[in-house]
This record gives sequence, C-alpha cells and structure tokens, in this order.
Amino acid sequence: MRDVVEIGLGKTAQRGYHLDDIAIVPSRRTRDVDDVSTAWQLDAYPFGIPCVAHPSDATMSPASAVRLGELGGLGVLNVEGLWTRYENPAKVLEELAGLGEDARATKRLQEVYAEPIRPDLIAERVRELREGGGTVAVRVSPQHTLALAPVILDAGVDILVIQGTLVSAEHVSTTDEPLNLKEFIADLDLPVIVGGCTDYKTALHLMRTGAAGVIVGIGGDDWSTTESVLGIRVPMATAIADAAAARRDYLDETGGRYVHLIADGDMQTSGDIAKALGCGADAVMLGEPLSLCEEAPAGGAWWHSAASHPSLPRGAFEVAGEPIGSMERLLFGPADEPDGQLNLFGGLRRAMAKCGYRDLKEFQKVGLVLDR
Repeated sequence: MRDVVEIGLGKTAQRGYHLDDIAIVPSRRTRDVDDVSTAWQLDAYPFGIPCVAHPSDATMSPASAVRLGELGGLGVLNVEGLWTRYENPAKVLEELAGLGEDARATKRLQEVYAEPIRPDLIAERVRELREGGGTVAVRVSPQHTLALAPVILDAGVDILVIQGTLVSAEHVSTTDEPLNLKEFIADLDLPVIVGGCTDYKTALHLMRTGAAGVIVGIGGDDWSTTESVLGIRVPMATAIADAAAARRDYLDETGGRYVHLIADGDMQTSGDIAKALGCGADAVMLGEPLSLCEEAPAGGAWWHSAASHPSLPRGAFEVAGEPIGSMERLLFGPADEPDGQLNLFGGLRRAMAKCGYRDLKEFQKVGLVLDR
C-alpha cells in the first residue's frame, strides 16, 4: 500500500513522488550502446525515438512538425493555434518572440488568439504536413472536438490528439452536450491519443474509451501555473506508475489490448526522459526543450497551449532565449554542456545501455530507488 499521511483530523493524503525524487538503478548487466533501440510504435505508425511534441505554437509549425518526424519523433500541430487563425502567422510569432520581459505578454497572447479559427486553414495545414511525408498528427481540445472533427477528418490526418489540461471519460455538463469519448472513438478508423490524466482510475477509464494512447500529466514545468491557478500539481513518477498499473489491468481485462502512455510534465533533460520511461511510459511529450532549437517558430520564446486562455490563462510567457542548436543536435547531439539538455535521446540510449536493456519495453522494468 502507498503511504497515506494524516494532514489533519479527518483528512489524509497519499504520498506522491516527482521524477526528481527517484533514480534509476543499474542491473547486473550492461550493454553496448549501439545494440540499444529507442524505437516504438503507435498502432500502425513506427517511430525511431519516444518523443511526441507538445502542441504549442512556440515550437510546432507545419515545418518543425515535419522536421521532428524526419528525426524519428511525432510532431503535433495545434488546430486551435495560430497556424489555423492566420494565413501567415510569422509576423505574430516574431512579435511574440520579441516581447521579452513585457508585463503585457499574457494579454497580448490572449489578443492574438482571439482571432477566429478558419476551417480552410485547418485543411491547408494538414496538407502541408502531408506533403512533408511523415505521420500527420493534430491536436484539438475536448471542448471543440465535435465542432472541428469533420474538418480535421476530411483533411485526412493519421493520428488525432484530444488534449486538455485534464480529460476524463465522464465529463458532466448541465448546459452543453458533453463529448462521449467512447462513442466518438468507436466511429473513427484512426488512432486517438487522449489526456491528460493524473491517476489510476482516470487512466483506466480513458483506456476503456478505445484510445490508442493516454497522456499522463498536465505539462507541468517551471512556466506552468496550473498549481497556482487550480491548486493541481502532478507528481509525475507516481502518476506514470499508476497509469502503468492501469494499463496492466486493462491488458488483463481485454485479453491483450495495449495502450501507450505518453508522459507530459517535468521533462527537461535526458535523465528526466529516462526516469519517465523507467516508470512505465512508452514516450514523452516535450515542450519547452524544443523551444531551444533553431527550428522553433517563436525564436526561443515558450508558452503552454493553456497560456492564452481568454479568461483563465494557466502558463507564463517565457522570455525568448538564444537557440542552443538545431533540432537534430538537441535530440542526438553532440552536446558541449554536461547538463543533459542536449543529445536528449543519446542520453536515453546511454542510460538504457548502462542498465543492460536493449529496448524500451525491457527498460520499463528497470529498478528505481527513492533518493530524497
């Protein structure tokens, strides 16, 4: 049983652990790094590295999404973002990149995102992604899924990502017809990724909708303000392990249907990625780290998808910084700093080799220790 702590008379809390609280334990075996594979597959779509892009306009344009696909990851374009509101958002992105310490940054984000979404631009952006030759994935919020799905599906995507800060299979509303995820997914002939979620029960319920993948976490990093706005903080090591337990039970329940887990939060270094996968994730969702590469459309600025919410923004605007290299260098090196922010998946391969594991499925069995 997990530790339960009494925080006051009649109120208890379960203890949870962040990725910083744990460390990987090497086994008795080591392996040559060249014999290690970081490949994984979602439905019919194979990927060379377990990297899914957080769908922020700061990092994901049609071009950068295609580039990530060329490098083995999965780029995800936000169909509620700037690329579907403006014919050419380059000037808007340039302006945002230059905001720096401007106290009006959040207000300006809200203003530029007030422009309406154009269905014709959704079709155009999907066409651009398709012409790039990789797997085409787009993100839509649960609130707008039913309205935008016909346009998205007609445009022809490979993977649909339904992502909000928190998504459940049992949304209740007395004013609007809620999205029935199970019915919606059952009518599709393409894989759907849904999330985020933070606990065992929600993960299990999302798996029962027929989703091919579940996002674990809420994208928490130093610039997320979800805790200060909503009081929600996700201990990612615990959340991933709980979702992995739900996956194991769902496997037994269905006789072998495997749902992939994508960890979204606390991911800054190659060590963070290794620990998330060691807790049971199949892939990680990278946000802020991708803002540091030369291909990032906002020139080093960073903001979460929820940072532009018109009434309750949940993410600070990060001051634009200098790129630290190309996307290829960010993912595969070489690194000239010892902090783990470059060569992210080279670092993962090395961690797997040091612990003696040849692929990601094996690496999910790695031992962990509490070190704080």
